[in-house]
Amino acid sequence: MPRRMNGATPTGEKARRLYLMLREDILRGNYPEGTRLPGEQRLAAGHDVSRVTVRRALEALEADGLISRRAGSGTQVRVGATQRTRISADFATLMPLLVEIGRATQARLLSCVYAPAPASVAAALMLPPPARVQTAVRLRTLEAQPFSHLTTHVPEDIASHFSEADLATTPLFRLLERSGVKIDSAEQSVTATLAAPEVAELLEVSVGAALLSIERVVLDDTGRGVEYLSALYRPDMFRFEMTLNRISDGESGHWAPLVSEPKDSSVTER
Repeated sequence: MPRRMNGATPTGEKARRLYLMLREDILRGNYPEGTRLPGEQRLAAGHDVSRVTVRRALEALEADGLISRRAGSGTQVRVGATQRTRISADFATLMPLLVEIGRATQARLLSCVYAPAPASVAAALMLPPPARVQTAVRLRTLEAQPFSHLTTHVPEDIASHFSEADLATTPLFRLLERSGVKIDSAEQSVTATLAAPEVAELLEVSVGAALLSIERVVLDDTGRGVEYLSALYRPDMFRFEMTLNRISDGESGHWAPLVSEPKDSSVTER
């Protein structure tokens, strides 16, 4: 059964740290589905915390749907707690990946407004002030599970070619192409962030949970910025992959990305 993460992380730094450690162990399979976790007293002694702290961490894991707790039976990892569809992305095949995500997921348009571009967006897209952009916020789901929270900024003259209904049914990558944009390249950065309350509710994760944060600037064949994307992904459902080659130079060497031919991204189970 897919888990839902609607609760907040436990209060208290020690409880929060223990919760995150146990959660990671469960998701990595260190505690297989159906197995029992160590008892409260053993967890407390092993992590040098009180039993109250252990209970707070376990309550949060139970709210996440990862464990079940029964008096006299102990604490078990729930069957199906770690099984989910997951998309794997290859850095070397960015554009085919966007098409694949559009096919595999469903989008819900949350808002769409036209306003002057924020300073950071204007700078990234190389727009002169007070240029206006269409700002759209969408939630993507994969097999009914929240997958990503997307905020896109597109120059007004390009965005005027498609409607809100289009945004709700068609990947933006396709809408840009349909508008006559010839996409040439993209600059992308990846980091981590914590889920704010509003985003946490939409993605069904705990407030303060770690999210994969991606910022992408898409350029057309003239070098013009045509899209600025801020995306937040659930790390339990999305990951980036990269193949590296070992480059030797005498006694020294280094790792370098392997640039491969475009291929479809895989949708994998975990």
